[in-house]
Amino acid sequence: MSVVSSVCCYCGTGCGVLIEADAGKITGVRGDPAHPANLGKLCTKGATLALSAAASGRALYPELRADRASPRQRVGWDAALDHVAGKFRAVIREHGPDAVAFYISGQLTTEAYYVFNKLAKGLIGTNNVDTNSRLCMSSAVAGYKATLGADSPPGCYEDIDHAGTIFIAGSNTAYAHPILFRRIEAARKTNPELKLVVVDPRRTDTADEADLHLAILPGTDVALYHAMLNVMLWEELIDRGAIAAHTEGWEALRDQVRDYTPEKVAPICGVAAADIVQAARWFARGPTLSLYCQGLNQSSCGLDKNAALINLHLATGQIGKPGAAPLSLTGQPNAMGGREVGGLANLLSAHRDLADPAHRAEVARLWGVDDVPATPGKSAVEMFEAVRRGEIKAIWIACTNPAQSLPDQNLVHAALQVAECVVLQEAFADTETVPFADVLLPASTWGETEGTMTNSERRISRVRAAVPPPGEARADWEIACDFARRLDPQKGTRLFPYGSAEAVFDEHRETTRGRDLDITGLSYALLDQAPQQWPFPEGATAGAARLYADGIYPTASGRAQFHAVQYKPVAEPIDARYPLHLNTGRLRDQWHAMSRTGKVARLFAHADTPLLSMAQRDLELRRLKSGDLVRVKSRRGEVVVAVEASDSLRPGQCFLPMHWGARFMGGRGINALTQPVFDAVSKQPELKHAAVQVAKAELPWRMAALAVGDGAALLDAVQPLLRACDYAAAGLAGRDRDVLTVRLAHTQAPPESLLVALDAALGLDDPLAVMHYQDSPRGISKRVRVESGKVVAARLTGETAAFEWLRDTIVEDTDAASLRAWMLAPVARPPAGGTGRGHIVCNCLNVAEPDIVAAITAGADLAVLQATLKCGTECGSCVPELKRLLAGNRAAA
Repeated sequence: MSVVSSVCCYCGTGCGVLIEADAGKITGVRGDPAHPANLGKLCTKGATLALSAAASGRALYPELRADRASPRQRVGWDAALDHVAGKFRAVIREHGPDAVAFYISGQLTTEAYYVFNKLAKGLIGTNNVDTNSRLCMSSAVAGYKATLGADSPPGCYEDIDHAGTIFIAGSNTAYAHPILFRRIEAARKTNPELKLVVVDPRRTDTADEADLHLAILPGTDVALYHAMLNVMLWEELIDRGAIAAHTEGWEALRDQVRDYTPEKVAPICGVAAADIVQAARWFARGPTLSLYCQGLNQSSCGLDKNAALINLHLATGQIGKPGAAPLSLTGQPNAMGGREVGGLANLLSAHRDLADPAHRAEVARLWGVDDVPATPGKSAVEMFEAVRRGEIKAIWIACTNPAQSLPDQNLVHAALQVAECVVLQEAFADTETVPFADVLLPASTWGETEGTMTNSERRISRVRAAVPPPGEARADWEIACDFARRLDPQKGTRLFPYGSAEAVFDEHRETTRGRDLDITGLSYALLDQAPQQWPFPEGATAGAARLYADGIYPTASGRAQFHAVQYKPVAEPIDARYPLHLNTGRLRDQWHAMSRTGKVARLFAHADTPLLSMAQRDLELRRLKSGDLVRVKSRRGEVVVAVEASDSLRPGQCFLPMHWGARFMGGRGINALTQPVFDAVSKQPELKHAAVQVAKAELPWRMAALAVGDGAALLDAVQPLLRACDYAAAGLAGRDRDVLTVRLAHTQAPPESLLVALDAALGLDDPLAVMHYQDSPRGISKRVRVESGKVVAARLTGETAAFEWLRDTIVEDTDAASLRAWMLAPVARPPAGGTGRGHIVCNCLNVAEPDIVAAITAGADLAVLQATLKCGTECGSCVPELKRLLAGNRAAA
């Protein structure tokens, strides 16, 4: 067995991992205790990476189709890339270079990112290259540049240990960045005086831990921060010395925020004026570390939200000191690396600006090309709008899933359908974007590729291959280079001579010389010893943990810039037709569009279906109850989901997790609802908010199905039924084996042929091996397959009461002899059997809520729960939920 150190491929925390491999297969993953980002800890997602690596559903061979009416066929790499080069060459010849585009990803290595940008901007001559990081980080980029002068996060994770106040805004850190939240918990235990303030419309697990939760109304962040600054002014809590010595623009901001009194802002934000005052005092007391994410970024005024928060740090002199910084948390493992190489349509390598003629000339010289085009490229939303209009004819998509993740999926689907050529470079063969691909290029992924990635604290880590990629999959940078040399054999060969990822890194490194992110002192050899933070210029012996300690900023004057803006509400206000604010966000154990986590059955245990959360009062007004199916409609589309009552939301608001796409639910997924309107500067869309209506869905036909087998293959088999029904929820269950779970509802029964095909796929078509009940007049049909005394598959149509306990019977691999008489009966609980495990709270150790509640009832506290049931002792992601159960049961007692 070999052990290779690398980094996790999920969020931007950048956790180090040790990958165990044997005979060309990844067999285990554990946290790297030597990596400073996580010190050996992993969350549930990172801890199950070996399971996702072992799953099926990979793209293995190049495929292409001659026309849209034909299916793709397997071809060799030469045929695939020659075909794409010919298509792109023809489009460029006829329509110009801006008729092609590249949409890439914050999950690519820095080296692949660099190659794609050089390919588009240097070889082809178009700035139409943008990234899915536009959806998560571009407002943070714009905020840093507008205030501090460069996209250089000034703090580090160590600041958590030194902070007097941690101010979390627009981030459910306990779910989205759980390892950092573990560090916050540890810091609070060490320093009981440390205050935690959380700004979030929902009472999340993060907010539950707060000393002060500001449950603001959606989109009112700027008003809140201005009111806090008003308090700081009134109570003389600002640092006038720092303002005078190191900033500009103070007078305009000072005059503006005088109108934002706590009393005036309180009703705008929906919080108490006294809480605004308390937040301001704790923030100004410092040292204060701000951690923020999509609640600020995914907004039509995302730049203003970011800058208004940074204003508070500048006004109180809280940058460049231990424990004091505005630290944006990146959502993807290499969103930072993409920013470093100019991965956005408005950027160039090493934090250069496309709009700056001098920067374009510098990059042209470094690349050895005549010039870099001045015409701005299309940002993510603009790119797909241009494809739909026919302005962009050919689009190359790499390592991302826009047919699930972009807002307004009707627009995106229309764009992909009319594009003349869609090239998809992807590791997984079953994402929502794959059906649109005219050419599918199989890429290597985590555990199979070499390169570097940069995390939220500017720390560059080596990405290493533990096993070879499956089939004929190739590294992303290698595919792009091969294409470049075919597109333009003479120029492409000269510009893309790289024989290794290290060669690409070395060229990228040289582009940073003298820049704010200078890494000329780094090499693969040095990074192989340990990850390093930038800047790390030539001659340095260590990177910089914190920036701007000297008060000098990378602006023309050397001073930071205050950003004076007025508060603006959400782009789509609620009204009589769409009376509810929809907030979208993350689940604890899933990630992004679930192309990877959706292959790991145990990651569904904590939340196995899309659920709309609403306040109890809003349910009652609509005569709804938890478990009902509802239609959620926005001005762009609709989805049908189950609803649940939640005390985490105030009336007038609702919440849906962002992860669910068409592979796991009916319709076009959650982003059928979201809006494409974006910030004027950052071009980041307002994915976090939409105005919606909710009404009960009258769907009398019901079906539920279960089966043991290959999860990816079973999910493929049920796709036709999912697409045929208004309500569909498909997922996986189990730990040691995959169990498919499907729940469907529709206005009427789908075509019988779909049910026949489903039975065949689930092994329910053998009359000798299947228990069968049919009541045609009532539309009831039930099938259960038992092998060796164990239930292995079931399909319940027309009446589905037994679904829950049959699922638990299969998942727990229970002997079914005593339950056989009840398997086809309309009973929600078999008299001869138990009631199932219940909701899983601790995914690492498979500890269910009923067991936890029983222990609490018997007198257990958190320490006893951890000592006896072991819950919360591995990754710790369930600790906030354990605390909530403890508090709830004490209150009930």
